[in-house]
Amino acid sequence: MGFELFDNMEAPALRQYIRFLLWHYRVVDAFWYLNVSEQFDDSVADQLNEKVWEKSSALAAKDLIKRFDIQESGLEGFVKALEYFPWCILVGYQIEKEAGQVIISVPSCPTQAARTKRGLPEYNCKEMHRGEFVNFARVVDERIQTECIFAPPDSHPKDMHCKWRFYLADD
Repeated sequence: MGFELFDNMEAPALRQYIRFLLWHYRVVDAFWYLNVSEQFDDSVADQLNEKVWEKSSALAAKDLIKRFDIQESGLEGFVKALEYFPWCILVGYQIEKEAGQVIISVPSCPTQAARTKRGLPEYNCKEMHRGEFVNFARVVDERIQTECIFAPPDSHPKDMHCKWRFYLADD
């Protein structure tokens, strides 16, 4: 079996399969982290998770730019590529384009919501996401700078898990 399964699939079925893939992508990531944490400890799981997301986000950006023929650089190219990034879709990033900057907000993070629901503390995701965003942005344009406004373990409003700012170095 290969990709032939998709050759005659209608658009609604393809969308349903994409939803499954994205859900499964998140489940694998969650169980990978939880099992590393149980086998070793949170510190080891955090370090490995940071390395995985630093590398995988850069690979994703490179592949997305190529697959979707993204020609733009700067913040415009960053947003265009990011909109195809699985976590952007899964989490539902709110992307605000302003003069000279882009703000990404996450009102409800599925990972944090799942942890809270299960009685677990919030995952300290700030450094993992910093590496993810820095490396993704760098592939699009070396000038893009990443600033964390807040992310766990930082305190944050109840209606917002994290907020990030992106801008060009020469602005």
